[in-house]
Amino acid sequence: MIKLTDLQIKEVIVINDGRRLGHISDLEINGDNGKITALIIIAKDKKAGLFGKPGELVIPWYNIETIGSDVILIRDVNTPTLYPEQKLIE
Repeated sequence: MIKLTDLQIKEVIVINDGRRLGHISDLEINGDNGKITALIIIAKDKKAGLFGKPGELVIPWYNIETIGSDVILIRDVNTPTLYPEQKLIE
């Protein structure tokens, strides 16, 4: 069994082009079966929103190729999913 803190120290790298996405900030877990469905990574190039939180990249679990001792290799993340930013009501 691996802990979230152990995953957070591993760097996430796209094997298609070698891009370094950063480190895991959180996990998305299916409440029905308790399985991890996605990794959540803070987007480095996303500017801070209303409360200073940057955007988040959501990497589906099926895109993970390998979890190594110091990196997590993922594939097919040419257009990562971003959680939509909240808009102000005017």
